[in-house]
Amino acid sequence: MGVDNPLGDNILTASLDGLVNWARKSSIWPMTFGLACCAIEMMATGASHNDLDRFGIIFRASPRQSDCIIIAGTVTKKMLPVIMTVYEQMPEPKWVIAMGACACSGGIFDTYSVVQGVDEALPVDVYIPGCPPRPEALLFGLIKLQEKIMRERNSFGSTIGLGERYDSAA
Repeated sequence: MGVDNPLGDNILTASLDGLVNWARKSSIWPMTFGLACCAIEMMATGASHNDLDRFGIIFRASPRQSDCIIIAGTVTKKMLPVIMTVYEQMPEPKWVIAMGACACSGGIFDTYSVVQGVDEALPVDVYIPGCPPRPEALLFGLIKLQEKIMRERNSFGSTIGLGERYDSAA
């Protein structure tokens, strides 16, 4: 009987990167930036049928509380400075999801006033094609973003000013 195994199987070892990335992946707080019809699908993803809360994903209305921005819809040149300002107000680390054909590539609107892909201004991490993409597609894109977050290295060190963050798969 004695003290042969006092802690039992309650010990887990992990790297600091793994622990920090697990916490970040499990609590993504996206900034809602719905610009067109894709925003309805984004709202449907957060509703009870798909329930993003079970993934720890909670929509926020303030850029200062968000670590991800979902650009859902047609980005016009008049709206681009607003999107960039909101992105700059978000704390590091931050991620960008382009949702829908219009946000990814301008969609069917090849005109002077429509930005032909939000990646001209922001570093997009995940592209979700479709017109509009279904809620399941956004859910899949968020899972892909979680996988990307788990591959990052030096995520904690870059936050405190020690080196750069990088994706180990890149």
